[in-house]
Amino acid sequence: MTGAALFDVDGTLTDTNHLHVVTWWEAFRQAGHTVPMAAVHRAVGLGSGDLIEHVLGGDRDCDQDGVISAAHTTLYGTYFDRLPAFAGAGDLLRTLSTRGWSVVLATSASGPELAALRRAVDADSAIVDTTSSDDVSAGKPAPEPVEQALELAGAPADQAVFVGDTVWDMRAATRAGVRAVALLSGGIPREDLVHAGAIAIYQNAAELLEQLDQSPFGAAKS
Repeated sequence: MTGAALFDVDGTLTDTNHLHVVTWWEAFRQAGHTVPMAAVHRAVGLGSGDLIEHVLGGDRDCDQDGVISAAHTTLYGTYFDRLPAFAGAGDLLRTLSTRGWSVVLATSASGPELAALRRAVDADSAIVDTTSSDDVSAGKPAPEPVEQALELAGAPADQAVFVGDTVWDMRAATRAGVRAVALLSGGIPREDLVHAGAIAIYQNAAELLEQLDQSPFGAAKS
């Protein structure tokens, strides 16, 4: 194997971040909270509990967390049959696989949501394994999801590249000692991603695929 190619999914391989923003916003509204969508957008990529705390703060009524999370799950679930993958996402995973990379997904999604995302990407033949929120005790930006993905890939951190779209992805990868590549397709500003540890940035999956030989994936082969 060349190494481990680790990928976030929402905002990286699938154009779903803004669906999460709208459905989280509505879940908060149903629970009596008026929150700006921009605040929700910056929290996308965190696990449910961490996202709620990030948006509402530590002094919130935590008894509402389960209700808010369940509402988001229900609302977001109405899109499962039409989640859109980014152009080139599946081709990127397949190309890396044919070049000897062990492709593992590291996402906070699980269960039916994860299944729907994998259907959208349509590259199961290239994916070795997936780690989800069900497999770790602490989600991104903790390093545990990336470390779990490394274990599944059977590769050390110095032979891995992690691709994501949020500051939480970049921080998790960096804390795990893995090179972090960022895509702008999730809507997070370039400077925020650089500050969080991104060593290379591309517009989207298609641009990364087009420039693969000059990317950290190409450099890692030498």
